Amino acid sequence: MEKEKTASSRGGFGSKIGFVLAAAGSAVGLGNIWRFPYLAAKYGGGVFLLVYLIFAITFGFALMLTEIAIGRRTGKSVIGAYKAVDKRFSPLGILAAAIPALILPYYCVIGGWVLKYMAVFITGGGKEASVASYATSDPDTNLSFFEHFIGLLGEPTAFFVIYVLLTALVVFFGVEKGIEKVSKFLMPVLLVLIIGIAVYTLTLDGAGEGLKYYLLPDLTGFTVSKFLRTIAAACGQLFYSMSLAMGIMITYGSYMRKEDSLESSVRQIEVFDTLVAFLAGMIIVPAVFAFSGGDKDALNAGPGLMFITLPKVFAAMPAGQIIGTAFFILVSLAALTSSISLMETVVAVVMEKFGLSRAKSCITVIIMTLILGMLSVLGFSVWSEFKLFGMQILDLFDFTTNNIMMPVLAFLTCILIGYAVKTKYVEEEVMLGEKKFRSKLLYNVMIKFICPVCMIMILITPFVTKI
Repeated sequence: MEKEKTASSRGGFGSKIGFVLAAAGSAVGLGNIWRFPYLAAKYGGGVFLLVYLIFAITFGFALMLTEIAIGRRTGKSVIGAYKAVDKRFSPLGILAAAIPALILPYYCVIGGWVLKYMAVFITGGGKEASVASYATSDPDTNLSFFEHFIGLLGEPTAFFVIYVLLTALVVFFGVEKGIEKVSKFLMPVLLVLIIGIAVYTLTLDGAGEGLKYYLLPDLTGFTVSKFLRTIAAACGQLFYSMSLAMGIMITYGSYMRKEDSLESSVRQIEVFDTLVAFLAGMIIVPAVFAFSGGDKDALNAGPGLMFITLPKVFAAMPAGQIIGTAFFILVSLAALTSSISLMETVVAVVMEKFGLSRAKSCITVIIMTLILGMLSVLGFSVWSEFKLFGMQILDLFDFTTNNIMMPVLAFLTCILIGYAVKTKYVEEEVMLGEKKFRSKLLYNVMIKFICPVCMIMILITPFVTKI
């Protein structure tokens, strides 16, 4: 192993709360808001919530603790970190660097869509976003406001570029003065907004039935097969939601102070992330349920839920323009904290690998992000007919990183820590300044046996059944 060093020479978080809020900000992203509620509604409400919670305090805890411990112990970016742990596993560093480099561009494209909708609602155009219809060459087919917007070239490009520059501005100022300071401001604002909107949503007529549908376990039609799919869905959602296997937690861990408790920090990040996902469900499921007349099929996942279904819900509810504006501000903050962590991970690699300053590294990553991101923008406009494996360019990037690269990286990381260098490698880092590693037995069982199995399940699920 290479000589370990602290993060002091690379900058770092100035406080434990700064680290926790930044890491939680990374974990709280679009997946919490547009996928978690849909999966909870689809897989038995309270059944899914219970399974998700169990995985959060076991599976999620073990993987996040591992990544943060690797980062803090080595004090390096992902490329250097894996090499420092065990030279035989050096290729994992390249994989861990490639994942955020591929996710960042298309994530920023989606972030640009969110900025567009925030601007539309702030300027009073929420009604238009819900009812606008655009004719096509097919007289029987009209485009929604969202479909028309992403089919353009100029506007999506402009909002994409603005979003990239906003993200880069925070990363440019470094860890303590940029990421930590912004996270300390944005995360409390995000929490206040999501609690406020959730409370208001529950006062709407018909929301009570939606809340029951969301919270109460529904075993109707549950079979062994559906229960296994529920486990796979909860496991997969947690994996993506907590920013695992993206190199982010290793990077942020490398900036963490040695005197701060690893175990309690991970628990706090888990609580924040799970709370936001739960509250997002309390906003979306009751609201959609109330304004669709109890139609369960109205709850869909992804862009369709956020950019087509929800604007219609806001248009129909009292004070919908105000609530819609607050909601898209909330989503913008959630997306921004995630894209900041993605960009920081890539910038850290460029700085370490090529010896560039932070400013030059930021410029390099901006250029790379704009070039790759434009592929996704063009994929919905002038290249909309072009598909690979039946997927548009953005969907292909998303599928490759989320369903193949990330599970493979996480699985091999479990093998590295569980069997190559042994769990003692992480345990020693956890014990710095601690009297006891409270979850030591749980951690060992999860990282050696349960997590690898979960990774294989996540890896094969998309090829076996559609979740």
